[in-house]
Amino acid sequence: MRGSSCRMNIAAVLNGLLVSVLAAVLWKYAKLREHAYSVEEELLLTQQSQELSQVRIDYHAALQSLQEEGTRMVCTGKMHTDRICRFNYLCYSNEAEEFVFFHSNSSVMLPNLGSRRFQPALLDLSSVEDHNTQYFNFLELPAAALKFMPKPVFVPDVTLILNRFNPDNLMHIFHDDLLPIYYTMLQYPDLDQDARLVFMEGWNEGLHFDLYRLMSNKQPLLKEQLKNFGKLLCFTKSYVGLSKMTTWYQYGFVQPQGAKANILVSSMEIRQFTRFLMEKLNVSMEESSSGDEYIVVFSRTINRLILNEAELILALAQEFQMKTVTVSLDDHSFADIVQIISRASMLVSMHGAQLVTSVFLPRGALVVEIFPYAVNPDHYTPYKTLASLPGIDLQYVAWQNTNEENTVAFPDRPWDQGGIAHLEKAEQDHIMKSKEVPQHLCCRNPEWLFRIYQDTKVDIPSLIDAIRQTVKTKPNLKKAKPGIIVHPGKVRDPKCQASVQGTNEARLTVSWQIPWNLKYLKVREVKYEVWIQEQGENTYMPYILPHQNYTFSENIKPFTTYLVWIRCFFNKTLLGPFADVLVCRT
Repeated sequence: MRGSSCRMNIAAVLNGLLVSVLAAVLWKYAKLREHAYSVEEELLLTQQSQELSQVRIDYHAALQSLQEEGTRMVCTGKMHTDRICRFNYLCYSNEAEEFVFFHSNSSVMLPNLGSRRFQPALLDLSSVEDHNTQYFNFLELPAAALKFMPKPVFVPDVTLILNRFNPDNLMHIFHDDLLPIYYTMLQYPDLDQDARLVFMEGWNEGLHFDLYRLMSNKQPLLKEQLKNFGKLLCFTKSYVGLSKMTTWYQYGFVQPQGAKANILVSSMEIRQFTRFLMEKLNVSMEESSSGDEYIVVFSRTINRLILNEAELILALAQEFQMKTVTVSLDDHSFADIVQIISRASMLVSMHGAQLVTSVFLPRGALVVEIFPYAVNPDHYTPYKTLASLPGIDLQYVAWQNTNEENTVAFPDRPWDQGGIAHLEKAEQDHIMKSKEVPQHLCCRNPEWLFRIYQDTKVDIPSLIDAIRQTVKTKPNLKKAKPGIIVHPGKVRDPKCQASVQGTNEARLTVSWQIPWNLKYLKVREVKYEVWIQEQGENTYMPYILPHQNYTFSENIKPFTTYLVWIRCFFNKTLLGPFADVLVCRT
């Protein structure tokens, strides 16, 4: 017994030693990983610093150039909401956290707005229009003040200085940042792939910083990182601001959210941008060799869940006789998600930022957006608007849960995740009983947050019925290349000829030649719009005509002067300009 007890004691001691050694190794591993992360971050900052120092221009030459050639600001756009400015030697003080424009006798500032540049700002740093957290301005000093300031570090890269709006949200990343960055850089030849992006909003990198890295060959700089390069940085050549031409949605800061009133982007610009991004991500743009069509369900894993997702996947596969796969931001790289979605016939998802990936869907594909209980799809339409952009060729279906029993709410969560426990009892009761979130402004409406963060059990027959109303069999992917959107020119050689038939009867004959560019186009349908207005009157008579010569007699008076406008349009919606007005007297 004594020998057995001894062996047990030795085993216990060895076991204890083994546990101690293992704990020490794990602790050492954890410390090494922590050190590795800090070293990696330090190396990144060192690399950025070396990038700048390797190409840093001669300090004295740069300072002399700043003082003798002078700082310059030349802006495009009449209003702060559409203005982009180009600067030579715009500086940034890390101490004051302000941009500085140093004046000399050779400085140029166009437009020279004086104090009007504070009403409310010189420009918007973000593509989100007229948001008071996105305004840009600068302080002014005489160049002589540089003698009393820290020695400036001159940044030789051409830079694009901007604010990211919300780098943790994919919709904001694509809509507010990446697309505007891409098309701002296309506007200015020296904003090429060797330009450097500088983000001044103060956020950290965010969840998808690798997407921003795709926009340039050089590492983007964050506001916090500027401190590593000195107290005063001077950008030898910089552009400040972003183009808003590619945005299609407003988020409800002034009025309830919805499509922008004046959308200027079409499928042509969206598809060109997605091709650029897919190339950068090394995603193949070739059609699948297998030819299999499939449905993608974009799965959310933290909140706003589809509670019966497995049953939904099975039902979609059975109903449409198509393979159905899931993707999620947690389980797939972004490149893999793009690869999968770019060949899908249908994308199904809860309402959320992940649906902006529908920009990668092929033409003819279907977007199915699921809304929680009490959230009206007509009030939240960023992806419906995207799917309806000219020439985008996407089909769209919205489905809303209308059965309160099929929803799970979370009133005890933090307020920004839909919790309402912090509210007065009466307001909590009102929100719980409400059947529809009323239209509201952004961004902290508690009823909206409570409802949008609900989990949903999808009524599968109802959802499939909604899809079937749009797609009778299967989504029909369009293999042909998209047609280029071309508008007609002015009609040529417009003429009018009048004749009087009697004291109360007259005729007006109007003729014209086809637009010059029409003879080079293959167009399904060509028609002409003619407006006739009696001179001095406020109303006009509109006509839609299929041919180029027409005689009008109805409502045409003898001895009267008429103004006539003519224009061509293609395929019902592609309008051309009006020709010069004809003045015709009967």
